[in-house]
This record gives sequence, C-alpha cells and structure tokens, in this order.
Amino acid sequence: METFENLVRAEFTPKHTFLNTASNGLLPARAVSAMQQAVRMRAEGTPLGPLYEHVEAARAAFARLAGVPAERVATGASVAEYGALIAASLPPGADVLTAEGDFASLVNPFHTRGDLKVRAVPLERLAESVRPGTALVAVSTAQSADGRLADLPAVRAAARRHGARTYVDASQSSGWLPLDADADDFVATVGFKWLLGPHGAAFFVVPAGFGGLTPLLAGWVAGEVPWESCYGPVEEPARSARRFDISPSLFSYAGLRASLELIEEIGVDAVHAHDTALADRFRAGLAELGHAPVDAPGSAIVSVPGLGHRQGALSRAGIEVSDRAGNLRAAFHLYNSAADVDRLLDALKA
Repeated sequence: METFENLVRAEFTPKHTFLNTASNGLLPARAVSAMQQAVRMRAEGTPLGPLYEHVEAARAAFARLAGVPAERVATGASVAEYGALIAASLPPGADVLTAEGDFASLVNPFHTRGDLKVRAVPLERLAESVRPGTALVAVSTAQSADGRLADLPAVRAAARRHGARTYVDASQSSGWLPLDADADDFVATVGFKWLLGPHGAAFFVVPAGFGGLTPLLAGWVAGEVPWESCYGPVEEPARSARRFDISPSLFSYAGLRASLELIEEIGVDAVHAHDTALADRFRAGLAELGHAPVDAPGSAIVSVPGLGHRQGALSRAGIEVSDRAGNLRAAFHLYNSAADVDRLLDALKA
C-alpha cells in the first residue's frame, strides 16, 4: 500500500506554497486527467454515458465518506440551492436559528423568503439559543471566516429537545474532518474545497422520507428513469434523493470522482491528523511571534486578526493565504508540509 507521502507527491505539483484550501483545493493529477478525458469525449463526439456513470460513482463515494446510504445523497452545483429547498419547505413565520457571520450561501436562502423569523447568535451560544418553536438550526461545521468549529453534539441535543431540525453546511470540513451525516437532518457540501474537486459539484444528504422537501428544481434527471423523463412532466420522481438532483456538470463530476477516490485511499482520519498537526504547528509559531489567532482548537483553518493586510505581499512572495475581514486565514491540507508552515512563519517575521 502506498504511503501518505507517496500518494500526495504523485498527485500534487503546486508551484507556490498553497495554504488556501478554505477558498479552493488543489486538483490532484488524477482529477485533471479525468476531466481532460471528459473534454476529449465531448470534442470527439464520443457517447457520454460514461460521464453519467462518474456522477453515480461520486455520489457513492461521498455517501461512504458521510456514513449514509447513497440513496440519501443528491447531487447538485451549490449549497445555496439546497438551502433554498429547505427554506421553501418551512411554514411562514418559522423560527430559523443561525450563527452570526456564517457563510452567505448557507443563511441567505432563509432571509430571501422574507416571511421567516431568522435569528443570528454568536456561534458559541447556538445550542443555548434553541428554544420552543424553533423549526431549524442552520450552521456550518467550520466557520469559513476563521475556522471555528460548531459544537454539533450540543446543537443536535438542543434541537432534539425542542423538536427542531438541523441543517449543516460541511463545505469547510468534509475531506479533513470525519463526517457523520446521519446525525443531522440535512447536510450539504461543495466539492471544490477540501474534497479537492472542480467547481460546479456539490452534495446534499436528506433523511429517509426526504424531510418534507419538494423537488422544486427537478428536471429530467430527477425522474426514476431519467432517460424516460425527458419530455413533459416527470411522471415518476426518483424514489431516492436523486429526485433533488439537478442536471450535472459532467466534467466536474468526472474530476470529483477521481478526487474522492484519492481521499478514500488516504483516509479521512489520516488527513485529519495531518491537517490539524500542521495547524497546531502554525498556532505555536504564531505564539512565539506574539500573535494570537482566533480560538479554534481542532480546526485545520487558522485565522489571525490584524494580519489580513499581509495577504498581497505574501502572495507576491509565493505564499497563498486569504484576507478575510482583516484577518489572515491559512488553511492546511494533505498537500501541505511542515516546511510550508515554517515558510509562512518566516515571512510573517519580516
């Protein structure tokens, strides 16, 4: 069996010190090859049936990572479309609880309804803010801005006590943090960050019985037999979560299938240990430099207040990080090393 290091070395050839997976992950070589093959098929007029097979293989691979049957996983393009389905299922005046400053794609669909009572509270107060009558708690596993992790066990327990459902956006954690999608009512994630896929692919986990959702975005692919559902209304929606699919970006799913295979080969537990060790190394180095990052223990994302203005100079020096609301945000993934951490720390000394 190939080692972690050998697999990574064979798949990634970054030209810079890339510490910005929280924005988008690097594509492994196998994903690039799969997408190039898909493009050639289109260019040459080859039948595209195998590309639809990639969608199903990617669905199954994500289901294994999420710990749920593939029949409960829908495929789409963005988290926002899934939030819109959930928002549309709520009655007027429903109480929706969110975390302050959470990512727009998660929270905005509930605001655009216009007739929901959307509350935002500090992340650390989310569980205690669930109250009688709360219909839904929507939160990201890891906050995009600063990497703080939600206390999901506490949130779930509070939601159960009050009869609320939970909706989790795992976009900033799936791929490095073990995911138990069966513990929540709804889970969504994009594929282009920690799952190392291209843009334009996402997953949505629904409960058995579909959780009261209506497939408002359904087209022909949402039929039980898609190729017999191309004309007129879909007579029989898929009996699985595929009823919530939208027409797939075939090139993207070809690449994402290959990326998910790599993550499965390495194992999320191994990725988690690797990523968090690097993040801890960075936190320790920051302390030696006199900088205090946002308190986010156990996260692969480290955010440093007051240093966001360094992002441009760091990029020119070949170190890719983010500036988020004045904070410097570094994200550590499987293709990063201790040398990458030390290079960033050395640059911050200047």
